[in-house]
Amino acid sequence: MSFRITGLDASEFQPLFGMSSHDLRKLGAVRVIAETSPRYPDRIELRDAKVGESLILVNYMHQPASTPYKASHAVYVLENPSHRYDQVNQIPDVLLSRMISLRAFDDSDMMMGAELCEGHALERFIEKMLADENTAYIQLHYAKYGCYACRVDRVSSE
Repeated sequence: MSFRITGLDASEFQPLFGMSSHDLRKLGAVRVIAETSPRYPDRIELRDAKVGESLILVNYMHQPASTPYKASHAVYVLENPSHRYDQVNQIPDVLLSRMISLRAFDDSDMMMGAELCEGHALERFIEKMLADENTAYIQLHYAKYGCYACRVDRVSSE
């Protein structure tokens, strides 16, 4: 079964890029310079930031639906990313190297199931969740800190 993994849309964060640290703090965000790698998983390009790269740490509403599962959490986004990750049947290294929580949602944005796996086993768990025709999409989270990583969608065979 084919699946698509996508990073966040950089345009959502564009107003923050280049903003002063003082102004970021007023919005509840902070600029961080990557001191080591891997440690700062970017949610746009879906890669670990390289040492010296600038990121914004900001609260992001990853589940905006008006359901009991409405949720937000802190995420790192590269300041001025070059592209948005959008690949079919490919899992980025940033996910392969971490423990991942998978959360399957239906068309009504209600959680149908959840799994926990090592990143190297992620493809098998994605395929298992998408095999259920009621799964509309999957959200992946970094299990250790619980923060949102990215979204997985079924790719139509048409």
